[in-house]
Amino acid sequence: MSTLPPRPAEPPESVPEPDPVPEPDPVPEPEPAREAAPAPEAGAEAAQALPAGPPPPPPADAPPAPPAPYVQDRPRRRGRTALLLACAALLGTVGGLAGGYTVQADRAPTPLPPLSQAELSYPKKPLPEGGGPEPLTAEEDRRVRTDGDLRKLLLDRPKGARESEMPSESDGWLSLSGYAQQFESPSRMFTYLADENLRRIATAAWRPSARRTVSVRLVQFREERRRSALDHTENQQSYMSFDSHAGNEGSALKESGNGRYYTFDRPDRRPGYLPMYRARAIAQRGDIMMDIWIYDTKPIAERDIRSLAERQLERL
Repeated sequence: MSTLPPRPAEPPESVPEPDPVPEPDPVPEPEPAREAAPAPEAGAEAAQALPAGPPPPPPADAPPAPPAPYVQDRPRRRGRTALLLACAALLGTVGGLAGGYTVQADRAPTPLPPLSQAELSYPKKPLPEGGGPEPLTAEEDRRVRTDGDLRKLLLDRPKGARESEMPSESDGWLSLSGYAQQFESPSRMFTYLADENLRRIATAAWRPSARRTVSVRLVQFREERRRSALDHTENQQSYMSFDSHAGNEGSALKESGNGRYYTFDRPDRRPGYLPMYRARAIAQRGDIMMDIWIYDTKPIAERDIRSLAERQLERL
């Protein structure tokens, strides 16, 4: 009788296992500071000096590394731009000189003027005695008249008039400083006349009546500055129309070119003095500037100053 093997015991009912609890991530330990590798000895190979393989990655929660500083690949070459500019300027100069020389060499030479005249324009025969132009008389030659004693060209003092000596006057001559003192800005007028090469000043003054005074001045400049007398005349006439002076444009002297005479609109009134009326005539002939004044305590007629100016111009 056969015997059956024993039946295996049934496994017990399976009991559900609990869910596994996740373990916390391990906190990475900080890496110890890496010691600086010693400098390679002379003659050692570069493979032995540097560690093999890439460096270990930084931990996840480590702060970001600062950006690496900018390092220029190679040093900048200084002076290169200046050298290029200098070379360009040199080439331009050389090219310009070469071009100018080429243009000038292609042109025909310009003939120079002769150093001596072929024939001088002398008369073929000498003029007979007395055949040349007659010399000018002293009355016709203005240069001869004005180079002499300038005081002789002044108007003569009328009969019955008393001589009146003006300040800074000496024997009919007026000094530069004395003439400049009669202007509003003596220092500036002194400098101006000295720069204009003032030569001399002849003056005459008289009193035809107890209240009237006449003053005549001939201001002469040197011949080197022919416009000096004209400039001084125009400067004096330029401000006569101001209210502080004559207050009008004046009237032209006939046949004088640039002469004018003025009668002041208002008298000069000062406390304790009689009113002072004034008249003036200004003109220019050659290197001489004529300046005539009339002072009176009564109004002055235009014909009085005009007559004096016309007679003085005739003598110049």
